[in-house]
Amino acid sequence: MGYPELKNDRLIKALLRQPTDTTPVWIMRQAGRYLPEYRETRKRAGSFLDLCKNKELACEVTMQPLRRFPLDAAILFSDILTVPDAMGLGLYFETGEGPRFERPVRSRADIDRLPEVDPEASLGYVTGAVRRIRRELDGAVPLIGFSGSPWTVATYMVEGAGSKDQAAARALAYRDPSLFQAMIDMIVETSTTYLLGQVAAGCRALQIFDSWSGSVPEDAFSRWCIAPTKEIVARVKRQEPEIPIIGFPRGAGPSAVRYARETGVDGVGCDTSLPLAWIGEALQSLVPVQGNLDPVLLATGGPELDVRVGQILAELGQGPFIFNLGHGILPDTPIAHVERLVRLVKGDGAA
Repeated sequence: MGYPELKNDRLIKALLRQPTDTTPVWIMRQAGRYLPEYRETRKRAGSFLDLCKNKELACEVTMQPLRRFPLDAAILFSDILTVPDAMGLGLYFETGEGPRFERPVRSRADIDRLPEVDPEASLGYVTGAVRRIRRELDGAVPLIGFSGSPWTVATYMVEGAGSKDQAAARALAYRDPSLFQAMIDMIVETSTTYLLGQVAAGCRALQIFDSWSGSVPEDAFSRWCIAPTKEIVARVKRQEPEIPIIGFPRGAGPSAVRYARETGVDGVGCDTSLPLAWIGEALQSLVPVQGNLDPVLLATGGPELDVRVGQILAELGQGPFIFNLGHGILPDTPIAHVERLVRLVKGDGAA
């Protein structure tokens, strides 16, 4: 399919190491609860999962932040757990407690019960939303598609929910690495097809969220974080070599350097904990970088926000760089603070 010509291609240029007139900026979870129009739309949908699975409303909430702020990308409204949901694990969301699975994966029998997933059939609501968003955007900015990393998705599948330390998944990987590898391989297969479907429907860039890479010990990081991500990137690139891919190994620390060198991603998202000077020296020399303002500071605002935005731009803005947060925007973030942030990044600091 042909894409409409991009009117704003700053994000793509930055990921291709090409010069941009201003630093591109988008915000993780930019379509979210801090926006009153999002809260109204979610109320209409009935639940978070119903919102994800309604292509018209998913398109609506994807577009909402772009109507308020001059951002340089849209990101598909969905969830990293759509893949295991398609595997039949029974995803649901407990109010105030996050995602849960009715049937977690903890044994060989559990693995054997997992069906072969046809992403177009079981995840067609996502590609349907992408097609609607593509038409709505009409080339205004690129649309970013995404998936969870195999490691992060596997932690939820084993735990049956989110957890503080992913101990059950780590224990299974130690106790039965071949079983855990079988699960990882299934996630790689499904995620690759899923991401390619998003590209075919209209996404112009992709991000792989490795939200729990920080819980993987250094000696296991290569096997469970780097290798599966490398496989997904290689498979996607074989079919869609022009599509840039951002990896976000949250909490990886110094291992982010190996991640950047070995996975084949076109850019690396940096969490809030990484020092700016280190990002510039260790990572930005290898790949374009993205990040890493503290979401708490954005919610707090004030003079410290201006100072930190200036520091990030001074340290990283001369290299290939995309301004973003070090994690997702917080629900209590005032809209005025987001407006201020975007003005500062665009070089218009006037209040």
